[in-house]
Amino acid sequence: MSHDLKTLNGSPLSRFCFGAMQFGVGADRAASEAMYAACRKAGINFFDTAHVYTGGLSETWLGEMVRDEREAVFVASKVASTGGSGRDNILAQFDISRARHKLDCVDGLYLHRFDPDMPLEETFETLAGLRDAGKIRHVGVSNFAAWQTMKAVAVARRFDLNISLMQPMYNLVKRQVEVEILPMAADQDIAVVPYSPLGGGLLTGKYLDGASGRLQTDDRYRVRYGDAWMQDVAANLKSLAEDLGQSPATLAVAWAASHPGVAAPIISARSVPQLQPSLDAMGFDMDAELRARLTALTPTLEPATGRSEEAG
Repeated sequence: MSHDLKTLNGSPLSRFCFGAMQFGVGADRAASEAMYAACRKAGINFFDTAHVYTGGLSETWLGEMVRDEREAVFVASKVASTGGSGRDNILAQFDISRARHKLDCVDGLYLHRFDPDMPLEETFETLAGLRDAGKIRHVGVSNFAAWQTMKAVAVARRFDLNISLMQPMYNLVKRQVEVEILPMAADQDIAVVPYSPLGGGLLTGKYLDGASGRLQTDDRYRVRYGDAWMQDVAANLKSLAEDLGQSPATLAVAWAASHPGVAAPIISARSVPQLQPSLDAMGFDMDAELRARLTALTPTLEPATGRSEEAG
């Protein structure tokens, strides 16, 4: 992990991160506690939430779950998904978040999205103040393009801050980060903690069996994963997984985790049975040959031009 990213007791962060986005909506309290326990049993000590998740229940429940072992886990949250990245909004949202999780500090605080209307100087001066007050340990950015991240890096340094973490989308059918973001992050020593390794459930193969989910109920996911070739990838991944006697979800998560530029993919679910294939990916041996077979299922991008070509 980059930038001395460790728990308060000095333990290195796990190679997987659990995202508590479903706490309180997709998962009730009992299911949420069971998933937290399963993650801890599997060795995960890295947990992610956000101010906007599930009306605050995600932050509230996660805070309660980690409190008895606070120094053993790394808790990250996010602010400024709505309302902009100005000082007043960041502080207001962060105060609400602290009232929910009741932690003295969060280990990582991300800007949830880039705000083109707010000078980054105000944003990072505010975050530096939270750092100096002992309320946050590390700063990250989420959904930032490479150029936006580099701009943030330059401005943050004026306030003696490093961008330690970033959250882009990354999975077998969304590989754009390989062109600029992953090389940039490696150069700048930023830990990449990508979300959606299962592509909103697409790569589990469940939609091929007629199951329902976000690809049918959420317009954003329908657009994001609606291309016919993506359905073909899901079908081919399922076929390969069957040949190997594995879950396609396990292969998809293990593939994302195996990229040398990825610090820890964010896994999530609504229940332990749904989560288990992703947990199984932690111990899966993704050798170079299998990784190449999986990579060849999807279009690849040439770093020099960003032009998309079929892999292989």
